[in-house]
Amino acid sequence: MDFTGKVALITGGSNGIGAAVARRLAAAGARVVVADVDEEQGKLVAAEIDGTFVRCDVTRLEDNVAAVETAVSVYGGLDIAFLNAGIATGTDFGPDFDAERYRRAMAINLDGVVYGAQAALEALKNRGGGHIVATASMAGLMATPGDPVYGANKAAVVGLVRALGGAFSDFGINVNALCPAFADTNIIGPIRTTLQEVGMPILPVSAVADAFESILASGGTGEAWFVQAGRASEPFGFRQPPGPRAADGGQIAAARVDPISLAKENQS
Repeated sequence: MDFTGKVALITGGSNGIGAAVARRLAAAGARVVVADVDEEQGKLVAAEIDGTFVRCDVTRLEDNVAAVETAVSVYGGLDIAFLNAGIATGTDFGPDFDAERYRRAMAINLDGVVYGAQAALEALKNRGGGHIVATASMAGLMATPGDPVYGANKAAVVGLVRALGGAFSDFGINVNALCPAFADTNIIGPIRTTLQEVGMPILPVSAVADAFESILASGGTGEAWFVQAGRASEPFGFRQPPGPRAADGGQIAAARVDPISLAKENQS
């Protein structure tokens, strides 16, 4: 794809998937703002791609706003917000439950996406539309007994993206989730040996960057794209839940209409 003239902001852009996507976008002509708390590595990535680094703690709304403002002031606007910052949690339920670790994981993995989307919205509107892509996980599409808190915050990201896809569509903003399996990043460090021992494929970050490009090219919104070894990435097919029935047992025609959106429209 040709991204000449496009401006991208990438949170968690210093390493792993974020750095791979930063390099991919820059190679295709985009101007990239690398946002991360890892200043040393972030500055190296930014220098490598002739981009700009900004220190950003995604758990702070003001840092997300400042990162977007950097993109606008340095490059004139924002077209792509890749909300990628994330951590593993390793939070066990039971006597060793760590509430502080739980809150930190939710703050980075979920609040960081909420704050990033909020911060990017006006800048994307001012460009006449654009893309928000949030890194979720296969853990957000399936049960994750080994790290239930991680599964919970990634499932929340998927739910948020599906909702924002409809909420932002009138502004020409596509909102999608990237859901990789075990990718070759620091996040799998504690379980890398176990994965190798059981023969679980580890995705190269280039495969995740390929899926990222596919999301942008698709034109879809409100979708969660899975990335699995040996499979072509595509949106996960969610099954619609059963709709309500009328008192006489008949199906209500508007079962799939969002009642909250209708209520807001009636109030305006």
